[in-house]
Amino acid sequence: MNTADMMIHMHQDLDAQTRTNLEKNLMGHIGIDCAEFDHNPQTHSILVKYDPDAVQGMEILQLVRKVDPEAMMVGM
Repeated sequence: MNTADMMIHMHQDLDAQTRTNLEKNLMGHIGIDCAEFDHNPQTHSILVKYDPDAVQGMEILQLVRKVDPEAMMVGM
């Protein structure tokens, strides 16, 4: 399995429950191994570890944009 990391910047005003729900939803998607916010109250970026052979980065970004339409990938 290949592994890639992607950082996605989101609106900083997302509440803790929304962040937790997004992590769970992403981790339930085929090809996504881990999705995790830095768990401090001011966090606004999520790190996603995924298999690029099973899921494309743009597909992950579209899943995140269902929660925050202005979310964007950050270069790593």
